[in-house]
Amino acid sequence: MTEPWLCGTLTEVPAVLRAVLHALELAQEDLTKWCGGLSAEQLGARPLGMAPVAFHLRHIARSLDRLLTYAEQRELNAEQVSALQSELDCAVSREAMFAELERALHSSAERIRAFAGMDLEQPRRVGTKALPSSLGGLLVHMAEHTGRHVGQAITTAKLVAQFPGEDSD
Repeated sequence: MTEPWLCGTLTEVPAVLRAVLHALELAQEDLTKWCGGLSAEQLGARPLGMAPVAFHLRHIARSLDRLLTYAEQRELNAEQVSALQSELDCAVSREAMFAELERALHSSAERIRAFAGMDLEQPRRVGTKALPSSLGGLLVHMAEHTGRHVGQAITTAKLVAQFPGEDSD
């Protein structure tokens, strides 16, 4: 299968935004391929004490929302903070987990498109410490951060599929 960035799609979107959107498309494809067939038990497994696949799915979805909130020059709300604190909670159905991820990827794509034509060098502040970044820096970080967690989810998925029942906290 050809990766999204090599398909000639999203040409109406500026290059940096297009790269971020393609990274999110690839994330969804890879997570569906490697994690989509896991059971709820496998999604919550912690082989060798690793973070469960469920954590990575939730963290990807929720961190995109948080990072886009900063890119939009807004502060996190109470719901976002609460969601952050519950990312390791795996007591939710696999369907709900994948639905949350799909909604987040779709919503993120719409929000990212809204930055078309904006100066990517515009300063942005991140987190409660208001650390310095830029609009472009936040967007690029979203792509790299998502990719990092996709890789971790795939590695964990392969372990739980290969060695069922080897969950060790």
